[in-house]
Amino acid sequence: MLFVHILAAEVLYLRLFLILNVMKSLCLLFILNLCLLSCGNGDTYEAANNRMAQGVEMAMDDVAEEEFTAADPLAEPVLVEKKIIKEGRMGVRVDELEPSRKRVDSLLAVYDGYYAKETLHNSTYESSLYLKIRIPVRHYERFISEVESGKGKVLYKEIDARDVTEQFLDLETRLANKRNYLSRYQDLVKQAKTVKEILEIEEQIRGLEEEIESTEGRLKYLSSQVSYSTLDLTFSKENEYKFIPGKRENFFERLKESFSSGWSTFVDFVLFLIGIWPFWFVIAGLVYLWRWLRKRWKAPK
Repeated sequence: MLFVHILAAEVLYLRLFLILNVMKSLCLLFILNLCLLSCGNGDTYEAANNRMAQGVEMAMDDVAEEEFTAADPLAEPVLVEKKIIKEGRMGVRVDELEPSRKRVDSLLAVYDGYYAKETLHNSTYESSLYLKIRIPVRHYERFISEVESGKGKVLYKEIDARDVTEQFLDLETRLANKRNYLSRYQDLVKQAKTVKEILEIEEQIRGLEEEIESTEGRLKYLSSQVSYSTLDLTFSKENEYKFIPGKRENFFERLKESFSSGWSTFVDFVLFLIGIWPFWFVIAGLVYLWRWLRKRWKAPK
């Protein structure tokens, strides 16, 4: 959109320039007619006016022709190469994982792709192989078709296409503007006369250089995403259920562990009893008081 606005401004500037040229031509024709009349060349005032009208018509025709040939961004938009990021997800149920992996290896060698990530999961009921694949965009559809035509059942398939053309053009425009500003600041630092001015300009240059590096990195990332499409491919395989008993330790080792844990429990209990020694005095006092009261109640009156 920014590129289209810039082009529209240029077309408007061209139209104003042509109109000024027409006005200049009209002024020249008017002065020429006055000179001819003053020299008495026999032409009438009406003939002079006819010549001037013809000149105006010719000038306006030239303007119309120039406007017709000029690019109008609203009528004929400039064709810009689309920047599309394609991302897909696909799951295939197979009988064996290794043959499927080898077939994908051979396809990547043919279509210049590579693995960005691979993960293997094994469980009691299922084994799965996850592959994150990057493929050149010109081979993307063909690669997916090759995977679909292989052995196995496609469980799911999802392809997303994201248009980043406007974002790409915006970053390119910002990058060009920042580079122009950087060039101007570099010229200013040569003209600076004081240390303070030099430091202030260099601070601005440093900030611009960081912004340029960041924008260049973003553009590089977008270019990579556009050039290479992504496919998250998962091969899964059902496993036959088999009971696998858990591994148990040796009997004598477990016996030693039992003795050790029993002794530790006993020591902990003794230490606990010792740790509550103040309560023993309280309990002894309560028992003595209870016996004394019991004797008093049973004593004959």
